Amino acid sequence: MIKELTCINCPLGCTVSVTVEDGQITNITGNTCKRGEIYAKNELTNPVRTVTSTARVDGAKEYLVSVKTEQAIPKGKIMEVMKEINKAHISAPVKIGDCLIENVAGTGVRVIATSKAS
Repeated sequence: MIKELTCINCPLGCTVSVTVEDGQITNITGNTCKRGEIYAKNELTNPVRTVTSTARVDGAKEYLVSVKTEQAIPKGKIMEVMKEINKAHISAPVKIGDCLIENVAGTGVRVIATSKAS
């Protein structure tokens, strides 16, 4: 079986073809750099994503602050992570880099602020 993926590691967006036989990756083609090969392997064995969103801020001029997961999380946990972010009420002031949620959705990953609110 051949799976085609679009690599998201750089602006080139290479179409990477991955041959899978008996559940094992046997060939990867179409990538122009090593990152494409690594992306394709990870995407088929353990897909992960960095989640970016906004969270509510209480007691600030700004009612939302931009946030992201500090590291990539398993793709299957995205909805659970988003539910926790959407439920969160952060108290002002918030600085860039502040940890807003520890261990989001049991992933061991923190959600941090990527903007400020005061």
